[in-house]
Amino acid sequence: MSHASSRKPTTPQPAGTERVRRPRDAEKTKSAILAAAREEFCRHGLAGARVDAIAERAGANKRLLYHYFGNKEDLYRAVLMEAYAEIRAGERELNLDALSPEEAMDRLVRFTLRHFLANPWFTSLLSTENVQNAAFLKTLPDIPALHSPLVDQIADILENGRNEGIFRGGIDPVQLYISIAALGYFYVSNMKTLSVIFQRDLSATPMIQEREAEAVQMVLRYLLKPEA
Repeated sequence: MSHASSRKPTTPQPAGTERVRRPRDAEKTKSAILAAAREEFCRHGLAGARVDAIAERAGANKRLLYHYFGNKEDLYRAVLMEAYAEIRAGERELNLDALSPEEAMDRLVRFTLRHFLANPWFTSLLSTENVQNAAFLKTLPDIPALHSPLVDQIADILENGRNEGIFRGGIDPVQLYISIAALGYFYVSNMKTLSVIFQRDLSATPMIQEREAEAVQMVLRYLLKPEA
């Protein structure tokens, strides 16, 4: 038997059929890289984070990571931007303009605390950036525009409350938001140490519910106009 005759005959492909390469899902890959980078930066900071580890965790080629995001610093900037865009998007979905002033502030306080609780990486990421004196945040030109609508919205809520005779005047919307964020941020970022110090499990549902109600009351009591 000849060598050629031992080969298995190839099955002819039907006319007009060719192997089609499945297109790469760029957005899915980018999302996976950002999620992996977020975890790596929160665990190890910018200096300690490794691009190899991010690519491996994302299941992506390292060259693809560089193609989409540039170097490690650019990827860190993208993670920062996404983190802020995510919380702002959540705030917009609250539809605060459709609520009464008291309901709007109640919902904003609860959302802020819940966002920190659901995304503990966020407080870690902000802590990392603060250690770096906000060096990378300063390079993101979209950040002021991202926050301006929120400040304007809070200002409108405060004005509506004053017009209805509910809220007192002289409240700075920026200072108010900082206070709201602080009530949630400190609780989440220091949950482990505070649980040890006060011998209470601050991650337990009853404690979280108690904290949420406390935060709402603190803000509303600050805002409400004193009774004559």
